[in-house]
Amino acid sequence: MKKWIVCVLTLCMLAVFAGALAEFPVTLVDQAGREVSISEQPERIVSGYYISTSACIALGLEDCMVGVEAKADTRNIYTLAAPSLLELPSVGTAKAFDLEACLATEPDLVILPVRLADSADALAEFGIPVLLVSPEDDELLLEMIALIGEATGTQERTQELNAFIVAQKALCAQMLSDVEPVTALMLGNSDYLTCAPGDMYQSAVLEGAGAVNAAAELTGANWVTLAYEQMIVYNPQVIIIPPESAYTAQDVLADPELAMLDAVKAGAVYEMPRAFEAWDSPVPSGVLGTLFLAKTLYPDAYGEAMYKDAARELYETYYGFTPDEAQL
Repeated sequence: MKKWIVCVLTLCMLAVFAGALAEFPVTLVDQAGREVSISEQPERIVSGYYISTSACIALGLEDCMVGVEAKADTRNIYTLAAPSLLELPSVGTAKAFDLEACLATEPDLVILPVRLADSADALAEFGIPVLLVSPEDDELLLEMIALIGEATGTQERTQELNAFIVAQKALCAQMLSDVEPVTALMLGNSDYLTCAPGDMYQSAVLEGAGAVNAAAELTGANWVTLAYEQMIVYNPQVIIIPPESAYTAQDVLADPELAMLDAVKAGAVYEMPRAFEAWDSPVPSGVLGTLFLAKTLYPDAYGEAMYKDAARELYETYYGFTPDEAQL
């Protein structure tokens, strides 16, 4: 609960800061610690990161976007909320950014992950402002949304969105204040012998839902490979499968090497919804990952109706569509 009091205070400070930067030109400090000057409100925006692309949609900026990351057609949320993005030029990936394709869109603002700092420097040589973002925890997610809002002149919507996220997570924390925490593993996308270490945002999703990450001792910003023996040592009470996994709960349950795990014996292997976007990631709808797990793990404390109401409000208000209740 204390964590979300800190988030509320952070949000208040960001709101004051945003109000002070309502006019252009503005100079911001991005999440790589770089000063970024933006002379006019951007009309042509490129996002080379699905995290920031989703945030741009939530802030109503899809009509300003002229380029997005590769494989946009694999992101359900774009089809549901901003199908025009599917027709935009690709600017590549975090591993293979396409500088020429980005320059060809003639952007006023580019948003990239911090690991593309070299590409940001290259774009800066052409006079193009670049925000580098790295929203790897709850506070940094709020900060990223606020930065994009300040950079694009959408502060009012930014403050409303951040307030929604904070309020939903604080309410969830309050409802779960008396539960006995379960130990859980959030498995990786490509292989169920991988998991989220304590440093990944996925660990914060578990903690926000009242669970303890069985692999919290592990460090790093990427999925960690586990041996069967380590899975048995962790022996989670619950196993969570993320939305973009290449396998299913049945695959985990059917593996005889995992049969002795408490989670497997109890059938407590849960798949997160796949129909919208990666709720285990630091996107605005990542709050729904926390709420989904809360209602799944502690249905007597945090009810399904609360989770579904929050999902409808988020998607109707900020993404412009009503989610299919069956897919929730």
